[in-house]
Amino acid sequence: MSRSSRSLEYKTDGQICSMRKAGLVVAAIHAALREEVRAGVTTRRMDELAREVLGAHGARSNFYGYYGYPAQICVSVNDEIVHGIPGERVLEAGDLVSFDCGAVLDGWHGDAAFSVVVPGKDAPARRRLCEIAEASMWHGIAAMATGGRVGDIGRAIDDFVVSLPDPPGIVVDYVGHGIGSAMHMPPDVPNFRSRERGPRLKPGMVLCIEPMLTVGDQANRVLDDEWTVVTADGSDACHWEHEVALHAGGVWVLTAPDGGEAGLKPFGIAPSTDRLAG
Repeated sequence: MSRSSRSLEYKTDGQICSMRKAGLVVAAIHAALREEVRAGVTTRRMDELAREVLGAHGARSNFYGYYGYPAQICVSVNDEIVHGIPGERVLEAGDLVSFDCGAVLDGWHGDAAFSVVVPGKDAPARRRLCEIAEASMWHGIAAMATGGRVGDIGRAIDDFVVSLPDPPGIVVDYVGHGIGSAMHMPPDVPNFRSRERGPRLKPGMVLCIEPMLTVGDQANRVLDDEWTVVTADGSDACHWEHEVALHAGGVWVLTAPDGGEAGLKPFGIAPSTDRLAG
């Protein structure tokens, strides 16, 4: 999800460890959704499954009730960029589906998203978009580990995407954000190059890095439900997100079960938890 308020919040090592617990609840939701997603299932069923996982972990959704949002998670299909409301829509083979999920545990927030092409139909263009969006997210996460300012994250995402042949569009109206004792906090984390360099990257920051890409133009509109954001030209969209902590020892991807090891390995970066025994 994307909205923000209040001032920068720097976490202690112990608080980062608490956020990891919320992040792992989100990872558990993702794992359950990956197992369940298939042609013939409704988006409402995916929302119910998320609620079951949250309950099993003693957590609650930080999406439900947020500015009146009516569901546990966001499920955005094909031309829906973000904030799709689960309902009676039946998923079809070849659909491109983005799942954005959050959890609150002991007062700390987790937030992450992934996308998948529903099995059963060859959809190479949608798979390519999904792969590029995920890769762009990891470029942004790597930049958080090596960069000096928040703006370096968006620059890395942008540079990667535009370097590709027939590059997808980067949505500029919605960005990543800080997270901690609230779901959306400063700073904004753009997914594109900007004149604004943003605040310095400092230990204690926890950021949600979440590129949103489109096959066509990035122009978008909000549907009458006042939540679902779709591409204006009807082209496909894709969304990936991880919650990442920066501490004195390095970075830790709090919503990845392996802490980001696999995603960061191509960049020669290893997630660090040596200073965070907790």
